[in-house]
Amino acid sequence: MKFRRNKAEEADSVEAAPHVAAPGRDAAAVGDAGVENQRAAGPWDVSEVELVEGRPDQVDLGSLVLTMHEGLDLQLQVDERSGQVVAALLAGKEGAVELRVFAAPRHGDIWDDVRKDIAAEVTRRGGTVTEVVGRWGPEIRVLMQVTTPDGRSGTQPSRVFGIAGPRWLLRATFFGAPALEPDDNGPVELALRDVIVRRGTGPHAPGEALPLTVPAGLTPQ
Repeated sequence: MKFRRNKAEEADSVEAAPHVAAPGRDAAAVGDAGVENQRAAGPWDVSEVELVEGRPDQVDLGSLVLTMHEGLDLQLQVDERSGQVVAALLAGKEGAVELRVFAAPRHGDIWDDVRKDIAAEVTRRGGTVTEVVGRWGPEIRVLMQVTTPDGRSGTQPSRVFGIAGPRWLLRATFFGAPALEPDDNGPVELALRDVIVRRGTGPHAPGEALPLTVPAGLTPQ
């Protein structure tokens, strides 16, 4: 389901305030600087930024706060049985990134196990998986055979990352050009680095999906 802001909110747009990084983090550090610097330029934990209420370029989905970049639309994937939002998709002409966020233990990383589960599921469905080390550490590159709307067969490439933060794991999947030609300064990649995760203080089992909500300022399109 695709969403957009109400026109009244669009008319009230003002210049966006910048994020404020936590002390000790170098927001310009980008590249393969190792695990410790994976999030030196984002995505962010809510404790690492200063949220400005009412920013017209941000969408608050509860566990995720997204900054809307020019040329990207927000789509929310809703489970038909429960009616719950399970993922957010930022999509543009050249590609998209799907975002899902999960609880993680205070110490340790669940991405190793999640990565194995994803690879097993892709293989079961007839796809191929290659594991490499990328911008955010170990990632998997997937090729799936798909049927296009006009009935033809095709191949859909994707790249899946697991980005660890304080007691959370952000799973990001790139489709389209970002899956084939990595570009740290591409619109989808920049949007991912602007993502803010708000885990909350409630108890969640490791691997449990953190809840996403539809804010009142968005209407179905």
